[in-house]
Amino acid sequence: MKENTVIKKMSAGMLLNYVLITILAFACLYPFLNVLATSLSGYNPVLSGKVTFYPIDFTIEAYKQILGRTTIWTAMRTTVAITLMGTMLSLILTILAAYSLSIEDLPGRKFMTGMILFTMYFGGGMIPTFLVVKGVGLYNTLGALFIPQSISVFNFIVMRTFFKGLPESLKDAARIDGASYLMILLKIVLPLSLAVIATIGLFYAVGYWNSYFDALIYIQDGDKYTLQLRLRSLLFGNELGNAADDVGGTVVMPQSLKMATVVVSTLPILVVYPWMQKYFVKGVMLGSVKG
Repeated sequence: MKENTVIKKMSAGMLLNYVLITILAFACLYPFLNVLATSLSGYNPVLSGKVTFYPIDFTIEAYKQILGRTTIWTAMRTTVAITLMGTMLSLILTILAAYSLSIEDLPGRKFMTGMILFTMYFGGGMIPTFLVVKGVGLYNTLGALFIPQSISVFNFIVMRTFFKGLPESLKDAARIDGASYLMILLKIVLPLSLAVIATIGLFYAVGYWNSYFDALIYIQDGDKYTLQLRLRSLLFGNELGNAADDVGGTVVMPQSLKMATVVVSTLPILVVYPWMQKYFVKGVMLGSVKG
């Protein structure tokens, strides 16, 4: 009887958990489903506010107009370029800094680590950073969007913790065979760190892809706008107009055009993330418990 009671309590508890998780999952998914449904719905349902989480009067005219704009494709290419260059630079700098400062007998290791951690809590401020960026000639260039913020202290800590947790016996054996620190990094450390590198790379890539504030401050030319800044100008500016647009005889609401732009800017990350998820979870767990 006691075992049956325990099983019933566990079943009731599991059922309650499933219900709560389902509600939370729907609450998280509903905004995106609403955006997607609005972008695929016709003029009248959007105008009357009938669209919830599924399209009504299905149409793709909003996407035809958005993808027909050269400004969107230009912003897409710029964002892809910044994401690729920024992620590569950030990974290289983070790996080199984390590996160097994970070496126990490095002179001044604690001091340099402390200086890096200091920047995590006390930043230079927006105006001094702007003056530095402008002073070194990066203002209104794509370099201003990834060079000043090319390393994250949090990502550095995660990677350094992981490197410190690698077996010292492997490194010692390599040193006995005459391997340099660089050779140890390339031949031993990096092959054993693919999971955490993929995780940190995903952190950086998502950050560069979603960043718009840096472009808002440092970029003036419209042909250098990132996708997120172009999206902002579409959502809060007058690029789409305030009235409905007639596309090939089909009336398209500005709201549908805005939501289509949101989907276009979000879709690449949604496509890439499932392929990186196994590395993401594994890398975060390893980087947090080792060392």
